[in-house]
Order: sequence, then C-alpha cells, then structure tokens
Amino acid sequence: MAGNSTMADKPFKDGNPEKGWGQILPLYFTKNVIIENHAKNGRSTKSFIDEGRWDSLLNRVKPGNYVIIEFGHNDAKQDDPKRFADARTTYRENLMRFIHDARNRQGIPVLATPIVRRRFTREGEFYDVHGEYPVVVREIAAELQVLLIDLHASSEALLKQYGAERSKMLFLHIEPGEYPSLPEGKKDDTHFSPYGAFRICDLALREIKEKIPALLPYIKE
Repeated sequence: MAGNSTMADKPFKDGNPEKGWGQILPLYFTKNVIIENHAKNGRSTKSFIDEGRWDSLLNRVKPGNYVIIEFGHNDAKQDDPKRFADARTTYRENLMRFIHDARNRQGIPVLATPIVRRRFTREGEFYDVHGEYPVVVREIAAELQVLLIDLHASSEALLKQYGAERSKMLFLHIEPGEYPSLPEGKKDDTHFSPYGAFRICDLALREIKEKIPALLPYIKE
C-alpha cells in the first residue's frame, strides 16, 4: 500500500487515537494474505518518490501482488514545493508512473481516490476541497484500465449521511484530557478516529469485494 496519513499505520503509544484505514485492513483478511503498508503521514506522490519510498515498495512487489495507491491530500499543498504536485501535470504523471512500474513488476495496481476532508457550511451543507485530484484519478483508471476504489465518492456519501455534527466521530475531535497523547485535545477534520478508520476501511472493503473477486476467499466473514 502506498499513500499518506489517511492510510498509514499509526503508533499505539499513550493510547494514540489516530488510525489510518490501511492499519485496519489486515484485520479483515485471513493469515494467507500479507498486507504491507508503506503509507506515511504527510506524503504526496512527489515526496513519496523523492524519499525513495516508492522504489522501496516496488522492490518488494512480486507477480500477482496488488498495489493500492491513494494520494491527493498533500499533493494539493501549493505552498510546499517538496510536496506539491499539480493535479493535471505532476500528480497525473506520478500516478501513471506508479501504474507502469507496478505492471512492469507484474503487479496489479489499484488506484484509490482521496478521502474527503470533513467540511460543512454554517447551514450544514457538505462541500469538497479536493478539486481536480479525485477527477484525475478516475480519468487515469479509465484510461489505463486500472482497478479503482472510489473512496472520495463513498466517503462523501458517508459524511453526508452522518451530517455536520455526527460526522465528528469519524475524525479526531478529542476533548482535553481524553487521551494522554493529546492532553489539550484536538479538532482535526482530516485524520481518523479508530471508529472512523474502521468505517473508511468498510468502504474500501466493499469495493474490494466487488472489483477483486480473487480476494473473496481470503476475506473474513
């Protein structure tokens, strides 16, 4: 798995409440399936490549392995040249490189659209802030016939279902003193609570079941 903080494994020290959906995914599979989560907090397609993380992952890809790729949150940070990747140029090129590289290793790339951030107007209407990034992922998936997990669409539907107030439980809305690791509390509308990570993983697994039937025998019931 290649991605950012929404996917990444998080430490358990001091009851750290932040979790990534990729950290939860192994719980849904039997021991016959090994999931290697290379996702890292704060990474974009650009920094993931520049830091050698993509090459490290690629060297471990064997024929028939699935490579799930989810970026976008940090690629959009125009004020950070180490991470910014324009949706229509660098981001697109990097995703296409990931696909070609994985296929050259006889791996099976799987693109995932970026999960929505929690954003609501004062009137309680959800609005999206990812711009062109999820659009580009969908376009590439169609163009190169790549498996697509549309977490952007499914997470948007989930947040709309939960609404402005209830959706806080999906993210890190922590009261002061609730966790030793966050003594002053936190209000974070990007990163997931344990409950939120499970719900996002449920969305991913639903599409995995639909689009990768070869994995069905290895999914726990």
